[in-house]
Amino acid sequence: MADAGLWHVIALASHTVCAAACALAAIWLGRRPLPWRRERIAGLVALCLTGVWAGVLAALGPAALVTAGAEVLRNLSWLALVHALFAGGVDQESARKVRFVIVSLVFVELLQGAVLAANALIDAGPEFAASALRVSSLFHMLVAIGALVLLHNLYVGASHRDRASTRWVAISLSALWLFELNYYAATWLSGEFPDQIAALRGIVVAIAFVPLAMALGADVSALRFRASRKVAFRSLSLLLIGGYLLAMAGLARVLNLMEADGARLAQVGFLVALLTVMALWLPSERFRAWLKVTTQKHLFSHRYDYRAEWLRLADTIGRGGEAGDALHLRVPKAMADITESPSAALFLPDPEGTLVLAEAWRWPTLADEVVSLPDQMAGFLSQNDYVIDLEQWRSGKSEAGDVDPLPAWLDVDSASWAIVPLRHFDRLQGAVLLARPLIDRQLDWEDFDLLKVVGRQLASYLAEQAGQHALMEAARFDEFNRRMAFVLHDIKNLASQLSLLSHNAQRHADNPAFREDMLKTLGTSTAKLNGLIQRLGRYGNQRAPEVEQVELARLVGDVATRFEGSLQARISITGDGAATADREGLEQALVHLIQNAFDASPANAPVCVAIHGDHIGTSIDIVDVGEGMDPAFLREKLYAPFVSSKADGFGIGALEARELIRAMGGRLLVQSRVGLGTRFTIELAGVASAPVDKKLSREAA
Repeated sequence: MADAGLWHVIALASHTVCAAACALAAIWLGRRPLPWRRERIAGLVALCLTGVWAGVLAALGPAALVTAGAEVLRNLSWLALVHALFAGGVDQESARKVRFVIVSLVFVELLQGAVLAANALIDAGPEFAASALRVSSLFHMLVAIGALVLLHNLYVGASHRDRASTRWVAISLSALWLFELNYYAATWLSGEFPDQIAALRGIVVAIAFVPLAMALGADVSALRFRASRKVAFRSLSLLLIGGYLLAMAGLARVLNLMEADGARLAQVGFLVALLTVMALWLPSERFRAWLKVTTQKHLFSHRYDYRAEWLRLADTIGRGGEAGDALHLRVPKAMADITESPSAALFLPDPEGTLVLAEAWRWPTLADEVVSLPDQMAGFLSQNDYVIDLEQWRSGKSEAGDVDPLPAWLDVDSASWAIVPLRHFDRLQGAVLLARPLIDRQLDWEDFDLLKVVGRQLASYLAEQAGQHALMEAARFDEFNRRMAFVLHDIKNLASQLSLLSHNAQRHADNPAFREDMLKTLGTSTAKLNGLIQRLGRYGNQRAPEVEQVELARLVGDVATRFEGSLQARISITGDGAATADREGLEQALVHLIQNAFDASPANAPVCVAIHGDHIGTSIDIVDVGEGMDPAFLREKLYAPFVSSKADGFGIGALEARELIRAMGGRLLVQSRVGLGTRFTIELAGVASAPVDKKLSREAA
């Protein structure tokens, strides 16, 4: 009783869902902006009457007279839909013959309804009721068989164009009639409605009506059912498992018929044989490769699942950063994964155009046997976007015509199988040599097409990497050239100081104080020249600024002494005279700015250097009374390299000063008026409690 109650609840839910699904499908079909053809009207009526039947059955149960009447109307609507399909898809003579069969089925359907009505109206006892149910079930079976025959003839006799539009309707109705045939066959055999099958009728009808509604409400001529390869492989696995279970059941049945000793011996022997086969075949890569090739050959129209292959290619190329997993190693691996090749090698062109071995993936012996591809192959690949099938090349049937004998590592006894060109914008970026797969096969058009497309994609990655390397190399040369220009500018300043020293030596050579100062200046210049040479030696590895507390008064005083005799420098110190900076870089920037101020000023004109600071920040002003600069020059040319207002200037002094100050975390500002002069301001981070040597400051002043 508990089971009967459970199945009753399932039947109620099943038919309620069916009624709701049919109602939604009818509303959707009625609102579709399509012509109201005969089969569409019949399908809409069938959906409505099927929904009514499901609702009545859920409310009153399968034995009620109203339920039987609703089922008769439902079946008649299905037959009307079959007739509408025949009327639009066959000739007039065939339509008349089909009309006679449909009329006969309608008569049988009405007859079984009359039998059920007589049983409900005449209370003749349980035996008559059971007989009436069997007769009604028999009539239902006849109608179902007749409808299935009609649907078969409809699909087989339809033209190729009409078959595409009626396929899904025929599938839907065939599923419905087939389920009804089994349901009433079980009813006829048992003499009562089978609760388990009856509980599932609503769900089956709801599912079967989905393709019917889609076919009547949309253009399904291009609709095809294509299972993915993963689903197909899993379905095949389920079929194999099912076959295995059936074989086991049959074997167990046979063993039960044998004597006890013979059955036990057969069981042990079968298990031993099964375990042996599993141990030999299942771990074998060759067996798995053979199974995959065979399945793809016989179950799929295309060998490759292009979506899966492309996702795997993107994953392989995008997985970088690991040791030994550079792009040159990922490229042959990505190509080998497509053809199930156990190994592959990448060849890249050298400056002479020879394709030399760059990387071998899982091919350790190749580097000992080969250095480059034959020149004839390299020339052929550079001119043609063509995958070389080495079997055809060895037999002389290649597109290259007459070919030279191949070396030993490419001959018939080698593992070499195919060579794929890597072309980017009609330029050969390299080639990939593929090893023969575990299950040897002949390359076909699908292999050629896919390998060429993948080769172009991989070539774009190689070209992008080569472009990045070229840009990095150009950036390194640019950095070297920029540093060289800065060094030349500094050498020019040192040359000017040495020239001034040489000029003054002619007049003050006898002065001991001058000679002492000259030796000091020569030592300083020598140290500066050595520093410039070291800066050039640090090409590609620029020195990081050594930020420390710098006493600005001492630093400015040291710089001012380098211009004695040619520059009148006035230094005024206010506030704290200390800052956080790179002493060497700040000194070099001051030399550039003071030298520029001196060059821009009239003869004997002063250049003022003022230091202002507190615990928050410190600034150094370099002020001259030269000609000044207009706003356009400040905006466009002041920091432009190799642009100078001086006839013999390099135009990079201000640029180097700005870069040096930026490197230590400061800023360089400029104010200029034409005819009045220019003020350069160096802003640096201050020191909260920087000790300042006031005596040193006064001495420097």
